[in-house]
Amino acid sequence: MLLTKTLSNSGKLSLTYVQSHISVSIKTFSQCKHHLNTLRRFSCQSFQRKSGSLSSQRNSLGLCGALGAPAPCRKFSTNTVMAKSKFDYVRQFEIDDPCLPNCWIVIRIDGKGFHKFTEAHNYMKPNDERGLGLMSCAAQRVMNEFKEIVLAYGQSDEYSFVFHKNCQVFNRRASKIMTNVVSLFASSFTMYWPRYFNTQELQYPPAFDARVVLYPSDENLRDYLSWRQADCHINNLYNTCFWKLVQEKGLSPAQSEARLRGTLSSDKNELLFSEFNINYNNIPELYRKGSVLIRNKELNGPEKTMTSNNEDKTRYLKSEQKKALASCLVLHCDIIGKKFWEEYPYILSDK
Repeated sequence: MLLTKTLSNSGKLSLTYVQSHISVSIKTFSQCKHHLNTLRRFSCQSFQRKSGSLSSQRNSLGLCGALGAPAPCRKFSTNTVMAKSKFDYVRQFEIDDPCLPNCWIVIRIDGKGFHKFTEAHNYMKPNDERGLGLMSCAAQRVMNEFKEIVLAYGQSDEYSFVFHKNCQVFNRRASKIMTNVVSLFASSFTMYWPRYFNTQELQYPPAFDARVVLYPSDENLRDYLSWRQADCHINNLYNTCFWKLVQEKGLSPAQSEARLRGTLSSDKNELLFSEFNINYNNIPELYRKGSVLIRNKELNGPEKTMTSNNEDKTRYLKSEQKKALASCLVLHCDIIGKKFWEEYPYILSDK
């Protein structure tokens, strides 16, 4: 209505004056709109360039954070999807598998088809010290990597790793812990193979399976370890008798199996003593009791600083590698009774 009236000269603006100012305002708005469109085109073009140039242009225009800048040294096209995309829904199919709190986490690995593997690689029967040493070496490598492991027990082609009940490694995700342990063990087994088998080459890659078991109390954990050591004794006693019959009596595997079928431990001990003059208790404890790995508290001191000299650095790395292997005590002892747990009370202590 203001534009249709003629205003008086008594302190009020004329119609012409008002129209001129409206015209200027419209022109100014059009210029601003033009500049805004130019800025948008410039931003879109810059967004398609390398992130380095994009970052500098964004900073010069004061647009930091406004464009959602990509990671450094990454190229983008107009079809690149930033941050989230329509495909993100597939993450809903992933299942979280956290271990229960305040429970001991045991990862037990076991050789897959190791009967065939030992035959293909000429393992000595009934026990091959090289193979058992290699298993313990790989287990030490795992313990050196995961400081949360308080104890490991191995026999034959298996090893059990005990993570402390209060550990938070990988947020206690069962699948993450299990896969990291078994993959590191398998790769270490392969890597250290020449150290124990010299010129005997690997005929094919070894494989190990793994499982996660939780034990809510110290007593449950000790019973588990006792179960595995009892299994070691039972299997070794049988295998010792079996292979003695095959190697020294000339029986076939089927005949040896038939001879031992239904026998008790006392019967097997009598067989070894009467026919082969072997006292089973004199067989090395490595074979009868397996291997127990615990941390050597005396070697867990402050870390050293590596020097800049290449020769010193090489010497340092070698010494640290030896120290890492020595930081674990390898014992062949009874863990079923109380003596072991009384000598090493820190294994089950709270942290």
